[in-house]
Amino acid sequence: MSTKDFVEKDYYKVLGVPKDATEAEIKKAYRKLARENHPDANKNDASAEARFKEISEANDVLGDPKKRKEYDDARALFGNGGFRAGGPGAGGSFNFDLGDLFGGAQGGAGGGGFGGGGIGDVFGGLFNRGGGATRTQPRRGQDIESEVTLSFTEAIEGATVPLRMSSQQPCTACSGTGDKNGTPRVCPTCVGTGQVSRGSGGGFSLTDPCVDCKGRGLIAEHPCEVCKGSGRAKSSRTMQVRIPAGVSDNQKIRLRGKGAPGERGGPNGDLYVVVHVDAHPVFGRKDDNLTVTVPVSFSEAALGGEIKVPTLGGPAVTLKLPAGTPNGRTMRARGKGAVRKDGTRGDLLVTVEVAVPKELDDKAREALETFREATASEDPRAELFQAAKGA
Repeated sequence: MSTKDFVEKDYYKVLGVPKDATEAEIKKAYRKLARENHPDANKNDASAEARFKEISEANDVLGDPKKRKEYDDARALFGNGGFRAGGPGAGGSFNFDLGDLFGGAQGGAGGGGFGGGGIGDVFGGLFNRGGGATRTQPRRGQDIESEVTLSFTEAIEGATVPLRMSSQQPCTACSGTGDKNGTPRVCPTCVGTGQVSRGSGGGFSLTDPCVDCKGRGLIAEHPCEVCKGSGRAKSSRTMQVRIPAGVSDNQKIRLRGKGAPGERGGPNGDLYVVVHVDAHPVFGRKDDNLTVTVPVSFSEAALGGEIKVPTLGGPAVTLKLPAGTPNGRTMRARGKGAVRKDGTRGDLLVTVEVAVPKELDDKAREALETFREATASEDPRAELFQAAKGA
């Protein structure tokens, strides 16, 4: 919202309330209009969306006692774009271009000058334009991205790891001011805000970082030799970072407030950690489940029985193998998988692999020959050929 919009828009009319409306009346009117014009209730309705933005803008000003007083004072002073020359004998009003006014005009025709303070003092509290009210804005610290490699077990169970990071910190040589004398001046382009506005149409304005001060709001007359006037210098630090249980390979974790420190009381940035996970020689992973392939003998698969299965970091579990279990069948050991976000665990998926012995002694060979003769009438490929013909 630009300063010109602030003066020209009638927010009382937007909300449909009188100028002496109470806070409760303003709140009630806003809630009613917001419900009627909310984008969720008016799908693909551009006019309702614009109306909703206008209502929200009006409530932002009138719903704040301080902003409302500044708004009322400004409207009383400038009316509908005309300046009322104060004092006895002042006849009527004269009009002038609001764009020139807010661009820094210091006086008006007919002795209507503003004096030394300039009209910026009128809006200093809200727009930081007045000389005495100008202040540099807090600036959020930079986000930092780092990488860490965990073992398979650490990824499943969680781990605390040391992480060495390099980031921009306040320069110690100039105490973060950017000026070697410690006395930077307020940027005249953005008046210390670190941002400049540009019109976007529709009664709104967009803000961009100021190119002259690079968003700092300050300009160093005597740039610090260490940080070259930026107020920031590269610094390395090591911190202990807790990686939550159940992270997966290439997952990015966001740690709020663990990035670079902010400036002038601004919040810290965030730390983003990309996690890499080493493979395990026995276990694999599928979403929240762990996987393992367990070899079984032919007799175990044919006759059935109980088999022991290893788990990750815990005691083995015993699974019942049904008689006639085919090669590749997968069974489930519940609660032996990876940790989920809610603290519960996935399952361990156990895939059976029938092991064929490479060598047989005479006794084993004789037993298998006997078995082959006993099952000679059964052709395991009969259904295969039948299906092939049908296709």
